[in-house]
Amino acid sequence: MNKNKKLMIGNEAVSRGLYEGGVNVVSSYPGTPSTEITEFISKYDDVYSEWAPNEKVAMEVAFGASLAGKRSCCCMKHVGLNVAADPLFTLSYTGVTGGMVVCVADDPAMHSSQNEQDSRHYAIASKVPMLEPADSSEAYSFAKGAFKLSEEYDTPVLFRMCTRMAHSQSIVEIGEREDFKGYDYEKKPWKYIMAPANAIKRHPFVEERTKKLTELAENCEYNRVEMGGTKLGIITAGTCYQYIKEGKAHIFTGELKNTKGDIVIEKGQAMSFENILKINWLVQSVRRTGDFLQVTQNPVGSTLEIKQYE
Repeated sequence: MNKNKKLMIGNEAVSRGLYEGGVNVVSSYPGTPSTEITEFISKYDDVYSEWAPNEKVAMEVAFGASLAGKRSCCCMKHVGLNVAADPLFTLSYTGVTGGMVVCVADDPAMHSSQNEQDSRHYAIASKVPMLEPADSSEAYSFAKGAFKLSEEYDTPVLFRMCTRMAHSQSIVEIGEREDFKGYDYEKKPWKYIMAPANAIKRHPFVEERTKKLTELAENCEYNRVEMGGTKLGIITAGTCYQYIKEGKAHIFTGELKNTKGDIVIEKGQAMSFENILKINWLVQSVRRTGDFLQVTQNPVGSTLEIKQYE
């Protein structure tokens, strides 16, 4: 038996990945389904962890550690990212010194939340990269690699979990902690003080970084192709990948209908984001990319009907 293989819930796998990735400081605000990430990380004596008064403070503490050259993380649930949005958007401009990861756990179907939100919209709006694992093994490996991604592209990295990913279990093959010594602090007011004169100069950097990250996504080790045929392609991420593998999403060649049976998309119509949102409130995002359909959230018990375009 391989002693390095362990059965872990997603949140434990994230904490293990952060630990092995060399995280030094974790500041979070508790909220299901994100809470266990920080609870598990607190068991590692060589990592400073704390509960912050709120999510904004948690993100600012994590940035302070990054500014000092340490690798840091803050964790919160989706509604907490609203509270932390102010520093998030500015940190996109300042960038980081030590790698910084922002773990956010969404709650589709509101098992323990006052609303549904899709945190991917924050990644788009703030122009920072987001990683979205599909099982505990990916949660571990993505979290472990997130710090180097953050440092290489000078950006905080959003790390999206959701209720089912956070609390479901799968096998993780763990490794050893990276011996990260940290970076020396350098005084760079032009980079880290976002007065308008400095922010204007950083804006082109943000746009150029977005182009580089887009190019990275085309050949990134975290993305892969699983060939099962050539008639229809499905681009998916996170929990929805598991639903598709289990047959929870039904793909067929009829019209695209909503829950009332009304045809939403007819032959020849554009697969627009707005039209797709009319299908079913449980489906958060489906997008057309060329000849492919992108399915990104399909909770248990629902069915997704997708028209095959010619």
